Amino acid sequence: MDTKHRILDEALTLFSEKGYANVYVADIAERVGIKAPSLYKHYKNKQAIFDAIIEEMDRRFLEQAGALQINGADAAADADIYKTISEEQLIVLGKNLFLYFLHDDYTRRFRKMLTIEQFHDKKLADTYMKQYADDPLSYQGMLFGLMVAAGILHTDNVEIMTLHFYAPIYMLLTICDRDPEREQEALKTLDAHIRQFNALYARDEEKVETNKKAVIQKTKTKKKKED
Repeated sequence: MDTKHRILDEALTLFSEKGYANVYVADIAERVGIKAPSLYKHYKNKQAIFDAIIEEMDRRFLEQAGALQINGADAAADADIYKTISEEQLIVLGKNLFLYFLHDDYTRRFRKMLTIEQFHDKKLADTYMKQYADDPLSYQGMLFGLMVAAGILHTDNVEIMTLHFYAPIYMLLTICDRDPEREQEALKTLDAHIRQFNALYARDEEKVETNKKAVIQKTKTKKKKED
């Protein structure tokens, strides 16, 4: 790990242990093993370090999303994927994402820090809301809206549908943060939650299968033209 990334890693550890307001640039430099002037060659101040931590966390998530064969940021692109996967595949994907957020050390430390600091700093409270409420609800709202438009799911209130899906998952995450021994229980609950959600909003498995076949046929046709 180069110095630039070591600074982020040690800063995040200190923020999660002591709180953002109680950590100074000199503390971060000491933890990294460099002098403060050397740290300023990489980041102009503590806010710049914090901003870079968020960028790194987002980069890591998109990398993980790619490994799971989804976009993770573009709801329209992911809607095309979700239209073609079975309920069992959806559950596996949901569990993998849940486990990533629960166990990725970078993400876990950041969540711990924001959970504590949201009550002490308005700017960090806004960051907490953006990371764990506004952004996921916006992405999932667009995703579910597209799924409803495609006839895969059915509702006349996408906003409430989105809350029905996201809120229990975030609750399970906070439970496991506080009591890691409940992870297996949470995974079972997550499985049941996704199945009940699909039943509640009348997920059309036949249409999913039709979409999957259409994508396969389109891919074959494209390949023939390229050949």
